[in-house]
Amino acid sequence: MYELKVTNHFAAAHNLREFYGKCENLHGHNWFVEAVVRADDVNGIGLVMDFGILKKHLNEVLDLIDHKYLNELDYFKERNPSSENIAYFIFANLAPKVAESSEGRVRLHSVSAWESDNAAATYIG
Repeated sequence: MYELKVTNHFAAAHNLREFYGKCENLHGHNWFVEAVVRADDVNGIGLVMDFGILKKHLNEVLDLIDHKYLNELDYFKERNPSSENIAYFIFANLAPKVAESSEGRVRLHSVSAWESDNAAATYIG
């Protein structure tokens, strides 16, 4: 099994509903995102997939949430924009792009959303 990882950042504001603490107030983070893909083998030229393509797909997904007030986005209107739900949102939007660009040979394994240097949530598909 092979595994590739790419990372990127996005900035956004949010507030957690029914949290009953400081994070219930409007605030923002500079999230650090890790996306991990896996494949059983490499292609004919020895790659799982081109890092550039994987980065492009991740950037396309992060553009949906970068510099936004997450609570106002359709997906988060009824879901708290927690790091857990953000990781899932990124995963759900990135997985089909990875599968399509690799003709199903590569699959998205996980997405981690770091809201600070020492706190992250990971969704594993």
